[in-house]
Amino acid sequence: MIFRLERVTKLYDGIKALDDITIEVRPGAIGLLGPNGAGKSTLIKCLLGLVQITAGRVSVLDLDARRDSRRIRQQVGYMPEDDCTIAGLGGVQAVAYMGQLSGLPARTALRRAHEMLDYVGIADERYREVQTYSTGMKQKMKFAQALIHAPKVLFLDEPTTGLDPQGRDRMLRLIRNLPEKKGLSVIISTHILQDVEACCDSVIILGRGRLLVYDTLRRLRRSVNETYTVRYTGDRAAFMKALVDSGCAAQPAGEDEITVVREGDATPSAVFKSALISGAVVRQISPSRTSLEDIFLKALRG
Repeated sequence: MIFRLERVTKLYDGIKALDDITIEVRPGAIGLLGPNGAGKSTLIKCLLGLVQITAGRVSVLDLDARRDSRRIRQQVGYMPEDDCTIAGLGGVQAVAYMGQLSGLPARTALRRAHEMLDYVGIADERYREVQTYSTGMKQKMKFAQALIHAPKVLFLDEPTTGLDPQGRDRMLRLIRNLPEKKGLSVIISTHILQDVEACCDSVIILGRGRLLVYDTLRRLRRSVNETYTVRYTGDRAAFMKALVDSGCAAQPAGEDEITVVREGDATPSAVFKSALISGAVVRQISPSRTSLEDIFLKALRG
């Protein structure tokens, strides 16, 4: 178990930022999603013990967030969305300083800082002062800072902001590598759904402070109505009418193609039955991959 919330509520001036959330999150790579104001940042701050909850109980790595917030922060890494640089420090100094704040001896922190900067792809730039870094460079440095003390859990807030396509791909590969090769659990809060699809196996979706979804992407994709692309020959209007009569939602796609959706798992048989009724001939039927956007929008619609 990475963290557990039991009926957690957080109020800001009477407004519920978190509303009676109960969840137990398993190890792995987890995407934290939700529109602006959904409660993502508040949830992370509650887990780190940076804000006090109004009601309920929060535990991280079996430590109580009220009593043991310092011990929790010693065992987790946090990469904030906002800049957190100290002007005048070189990159390697900034990362080493974060290691010392985490309890590492100075020499160990400096050695680890060089290792982490190599890992995230910062070379000679590590000796430049951090205020001269580009946004993408600052993102890499923050990632190195979050990793320097070998945490058990890593919280990443918008980790690919400001990165060019090549840098974004590298960052996502590094994130994906952490659970697979290092055994480190990662929670990624982001607005970029493709980033979650690229490196996460589970997803948490919040909306207006409430928990809407927590499940693996594999199960969630199965729970959304299957969409099929059907290639055929025959009369389009008659074929589509037969599909609609059988309970399918049918829309024209490309030439001699129709997109078909039906609740449950009976879509292929309904397609072939409709083709028989309308005199059409099915040349190919293939399921379309349910995207995370489909899952996200369905969760928000309730």
